[in-house]
Amino acid sequence: MGRDEHRRTALAMVAPGTALRDGLERIVRGNTGALVVVGCDAVVQAICSGGFDLDTDFSATRLRELAKMDGAIVLDQAARRILRAAVQLVPDPRLPTSESGTRHRTAERTARQTGFPVITVSKSMRTIAVFAAGERYVLEDSAALLARAHQELDTLERYRRRLDEVTRVLTALEIEDRATVADIALVVQQLELVRRVTDAVAGYLVELGTDAGLLRLQLDELTAGTRRQRELLLRDYEPDTAEPGSQPAARAADRLAALDADALADLRAVAATIGLERPGDPAGKVSPRGYRVLGQIPRLAPELSDRLILQFGGLQKLLSASAQDLWQVPGLDPALAATIRDGLSRVAEAALLDRYP
Repeated sequence: MGRDEHRRTALAMVAPGTALRDGLERIVRGNTGALVVVGCDAVVQAICSGGFDLDTDFSATRLRELAKMDGAIVLDQAARRILRAAVQLVPDPRLPTSESGTRHRTAERTARQTGFPVITVSKSMRTIAVFAAGERYVLEDSAALLARAHQELDTLERYRRRLDEVTRVLTALEIEDRATVADIALVVQQLELVRRVTDAVAGYLVELGTDAGLLRLQLDELTAGTRRQRELLLRDYEPDTAEPGSQPAARAADRLAALDADALADLRAVAATIGLERPGDPAGKVSPRGYRVLGQIPRLAPELSDRLILQFGGLQKLLSASAQDLWQVPGLDPALAATIRDGLSRVAEAALLDRYP
């Protein structure tokens, strides 16, 4: 599990609507503090001292009552059972911590040593903090999170409109065999911007839990098809020298995700990241294999797209092929070949009419 995924998993446990969040908020309202470890194994047992075993079903009211006692509460990893209460945690004092209070220092060191999320409720500050993946995250009010999530959705909507615009232009240029390095890099850049904002909104949805309302539906609508579009575009322009089975498109996507904001704004850097030839020549012409255009034909299986591209070698030869030519590809019958021929013609016609109405 990656660092970010580990953090989001921990935050999902304490999202609004969960029993654990209910219990923590009861502790805040009761003006008491708490220290809760979510997970138990041999490492956790080794740093626990004193207290007593419970092994009982979790409930918000039980958590609230147990928090009135001194010491930490230990839950199972799913936060469905309370395993121990009133224990003293004695993590390795050599572990680094940036916290000042005793409870929070113990929480950070315990999280680092065990790898399990540790939750603190501050009596004086009336805040809930989650220590996970080496970070401390203070839970925020749902209203503030909703406001930021809506701002991100507005940004995502603008990016999606821009993506659709540059994608339509690229399709027409590919049909005419006039696509350049800059045209391709621009679409890849917009796809990565959409992915990053999507990831940010998804993080808010995790924290909001049941308070997210219809945000998830809005997010799904705005991002529909973008993941597949990126995959097909990267496959269209992956280097010819790529070894079979090496998944260069997936590696290119990982490299894009690692670019900082300045590099992502530089189309030359984007072109070099995805492996385009002559990335320093924005006007250099590049011809696609045809995966993205074939992807616009309904119900065309991916393995058939692979065979078509292997047989014809590129989009331009696919566009000029007749139904009889397509029929020679293994796995295609005359009816399917005619369907693909009609589909390619419709995609080409729609792209050119959109560009030259």
